[in-house]
Amino acid sequence: MIQPASPDLITVNVDGKEIAVPKGTNMIEAARRVGVDVPHYCYHSKLSIVGNCRMCLVEMGMPAVDPASKAPVIDPATGKQRVNWSPRPTIACATNASPGLHICTTSPMVKECREGVMEFLLINHPLDCPICDQAGECKLQEQSTGYGRGYSRFIEQKNVKPKRTLLGPRVMLDDERCILCSRCIRFSKEVAKDDVLGFVDRGSYSTLTCYPGKKLENNYSLNTVDICPVGALTSTDFRFKMRVWFLKQTNSIDTETSVGVNTVVWSREGVVYRITPRENGSVNDTWMPDSGRTLYKQIREGGRLEAARVSGSVADLESAVKAAAALISGAKVAVVGSGRSSVEEQFLTRKLAARAGAEAYLVSRVGQGDNLLVSTDKNPNVRGALVTGLISELPKPSLGALGERIDSGSVTTVVSVGEDLLAAGLSASQLAKVSIVYLGTHDNATSGLAKVVIPTLTVFEKHGTFVNQQFRIQRFAKAVPGPSGSSDDLVVLSKLLSAAGGEALGADVGSLWPSIASEVPALSTMAYSNIPDTGLLLDSSPWSTLAFAEEATLHFKPAAAAPKEAPRG
Repeated sequence: MIQPASPDLITVNVDGKEIAVPKGTNMIEAARRVGVDVPHYCYHSKLSIVGNCRMCLVEMGMPAVDPASKAPVIDPATGKQRVNWSPRPTIACATNASPGLHICTTSPMVKECREGVMEFLLINHPLDCPICDQAGECKLQEQSTGYGRGYSRFIEQKNVKPKRTLLGPRVMLDDERCILCSRCIRFSKEVAKDDVLGFVDRGSYSTLTCYPGKKLENNYSLNTVDICPVGALTSTDFRFKMRVWFLKQTNSIDTETSVGVNTVVWSREGVVYRITPRENGSVNDTWMPDSGRTLYKQIREGGRLEAARVSGSVADLESAVKAAAALISGAKVAVVGSGRSSVEEQFLTRKLAARAGAEAYLVSRVGQGDNLLVSTDKNPNVRGALVTGLISELPKPSLGALGERIDSGSVTTVVSVGEDLLAAGLSASQLAKVSIVYLGTHDNATSGLAKVVIPTLTVFEKHGTFVNQQFRIQRFAKAVPGPSGSSDDLVVLSKLLSAAGGEALGADVGSLWPSIASEVPALSTMAYSNIPDTGLLLDSSPWSTLAFAEEATLHFKPAAAAPKEAPRG
């Protein structure tokens, strides 16, 4: 027996195990707390309740009381209060916790119900598991094994439905596999606010489709693929590319904006195949924008820098660092950092700027937000630059101030960490007046004009942290190795700092963090290894007076109880 429930909790009983939960807790979630799996398809914790699939049927009972005296009715055989069990099963997804509620998930009636539901779901479902793109993460496949009868009594021909139907540019439908759970419909309406999907026809002929004249083409359409419990909805980008059980999963962060959406990078043998959302209730719930799912393609984009260059000639890393240090020494230097760099890289960039007596700049990126998971700030780590002290105020829309200093002759060398200075507002004539040291991943106008070019890594090829719009510091991990000829940004910055006469600091995240914690007040109480997967909130009060670009906030419709069931049968 557990301790008596506190005033804000109630006690419920799941398969004979008592547990204290907040009143109104969904019974699927309550059962999960005691390690009991209630199978389901249509239920999703972030969507409204509809009770479509009936897979979560359980037996429900309440403690018996005398109708007249309201006194508990004691069972003489056990000496405990008797439980009055409902003669019919009920769906757990639409049953919320109330004081004394009992549910049973293992009775013969529940077993028979699950077998019956599975049998009905499989009547028209194609037997194509070996070629289905959902194989390996299919709930229908898993639950038919765990809860199904193992055979079918139906001998009728299966009803043939449309296959390979494009609902939109990124989502393809195989209607034969659809079990009518309506998750995709509810997501589109409640989260994406794009009420474009619906069912037509009835019974075995029900079909998922778009409303006439519309397509599933909003920037969150691929979330319907993520939450589809079967292989009905598939990604046109990932479709038939790789079996999921071959893929390695690596936690990462969506870098397209400052929201800091948590993601999982799926890769095999150094190749990334897809990116999916990772649940973080404080940041992105379980969703992510489609635009962040293709960022991995930058790894193999044309124009990837393959070797260091000094004055146009191929050089090794040590020679390039030595040449860069020579350009910095005794020169009038400016350092252009990046809001796409990690906290660790920005820390070393700040140290390098201080050593060179240089003013540090940051390139601003501002665009259209959507008030969901795409913010107007298109840099993932501007707040990290504030936290580390790389900059003391928000970046200007362009590098006009740096251009004026170049024109006046007060800057003769510019170190650019991953930024195309021409795209950031400087002119070709201004860049011709200075010596440029460029650290980056891809060829661009700046690398073409630079005297020293050092190839570095994309976010998928290294470890680090970002600080998102909430001032939440979050980790990302290395998913794939970088190409030969490229070096980790931390290695390059550390070597450059040392070659310029600065202190020797760690060239990897683990060895650098003690220095970061000792010098950055906002990070002084933490260590890299202790940052949880969901991140840690920092004290943002030192920057509370700054007017940031409008932030994005995910507004979703919380799961609501379904209306009382009408009599069935």
